[in-house]
Amino acid sequence: MQFLLAFIVAAPLLGAVAALLPAPPGLKGRSPEQAVLRHGVTVTGVILAAAIALALGFDHDAPSRFQATTDISWIPALDVRIHLGVDGISLPLLVMTALLFFLCALYSYFKLPAGPSPKAFVALLLVLESGTLATFAVLDLLLFFLAFEMVLIPMYFLIARWGGAQRQAAAWKFILYTLLGSVVMLLGLLLIGVTADTFDMVALASDNGRELSHTTQLLAVLSIGLGLAVKTPMWPLHSWLPDAHTAAPTVGSVLLAGVLLKMGTYGFVRILLPVTPDGMATFAPYLGAFAAVGIVYGSLACLALARKGNKGDLKRLIAYSSVGHMGFVLLGIASMTPTGVNGALFANIAHGLITGLLFFLVGALKDRYGTADLDTLAGATGAALYGRAPRLGALLAFAAVASLGLPGLAGFWGEMLALFGAFDPAEGLSRAAFLTYTAVGAFGTLLTAAYLLVVVRRVCMGDPKAGPALAVADVQRYEFAAWTPLVALTVLAGLWPALLLGLTDPAVQQLLAGGNS
Repeated sequence: MQFLLAFIVAAPLLGAVAALLPAPPGLKGRSPEQAVLRHGVTVTGVILAAAIALALGFDHDAPSRFQATTDISWIPALDVRIHLGVDGISLPLLVMTALLFFLCALYSYFKLPAGPSPKAFVALLLVLESGTLATFAVLDLLLFFLAFEMVLIPMYFLIARWGGAQRQAAAWKFILYTLLGSVVMLLGLLLIGVTADTFDMVALASDNGRELSHTTQLLAVLSIGLGLAVKTPMWPLHSWLPDAHTAAPTVGSVLLAGVLLKMGTYGFVRILLPVTPDGMATFAPYLGAFAAVGIVYGSLACLALARKGNKGDLKRLIAYSSVGHMGFVLLGIASMTPTGVNGALFANIAHGLITGLLFFLVGALKDRYGTADLDTLAGATGAALYGRAPRLGALLAFAAVASLGLPGLAGFWGEMLALFGAFDPAEGLSRAAFLTYTAVGAFGTLLTAAYLLVVVRRVCMGDPKAGPALAVADVQRYEFAAWTPLVALTVLAGLWPALLLGLTDPAVQQLLAGGNS
């Protein structure tokens, strides 16, 4: 198990180096391009298999204990250690990350986005995978920061070189926002490490902030929280996200929404809640307020984009929906209760599965129609998916109702638990304020249902015989292979929430009571 986790984190980097080398004789296939794309599928598939093996070997009777740990001294002068481990909080994120990267590599094998060298594309994808997996596995503050930053360069190039219109501006906006946030976050991490005389996240969580003064905790939460909020993204630090999603290639959007946004909220749970509890309690009402505003703001932006005549881009609409959905995650964290934090972690996984599927579907629509413009797709000569491509239309409708939180699907449980947590926040937090946030969040669920149903009605319904005949391909085999796991897991998590909550709840209970030890 110890070797397995280290392998999961390091193997994508080795795979990235191998992707840049010439293919060995006998493995070139029909072309060098096919060989390197097959290499990407193979490496991500091996990583997914290792992640599943790790999950199967995980001691489910002790999910609050860090398992598969590695602890090696790296920089003795600073007491920085290569410390890896997973518990019930990080394991689901690790497995979901490995799954999404494998599905993106498989999809790209058949539908490579237009751009330069496929070798560079596969290498960047694997470096990105290593950084995201490391973020969920490391247990040292400085290693967390390095892994957190490791994803920026590959995602920048994926947007800037393989993206669509306005890709350069979107890529620059993405990296400038996140880099500025990260600089502030580093100051907070250094403040904690230097003051507590350790960067070990397990020791810091077990100490539960007793070595940190109230002022130190406030400064740490403010600086680290700002960096994490940019990556989440929290309103009003979200403006890089719609541009990045709109310009990114399909797999870039899937990974950005499904994995990278989770790094920010994971940092809140893994670092700020157990290490700086007093500072979090002070800022929790403000975090809850920003979260509630983000829920409504994201939904209203989506409603505006969905309105007829506004030339709304469907990728941009789903990007704004992520602002709203991540608002529920932040609201659950702000409640500082086991119910709310469990809801936030569940909503993280649900959002990764559902929004990843939505971006896959919108990418397929754009490939078929040459546009993601909602007015064009909803026109008389537009999509009418139920008649022209019924399987694609059914999948889009399924993803939409899952995203709006239909009971029985994964999107329901996380948002409901986050609202329950806000309804009865932790002791010391303003009940009146959080009741207001609960009401605002509940109103946001209605707005979410409104814009998603409008999208389904406009894109899926209509007369397929109206206007010129359009030959539209329905779901292809490779698309079916890439999307089926997301559909199945969305249903499974919705019908059997204990699958996730049984892992996260004991770890959250111990984390809020004084950290994992």
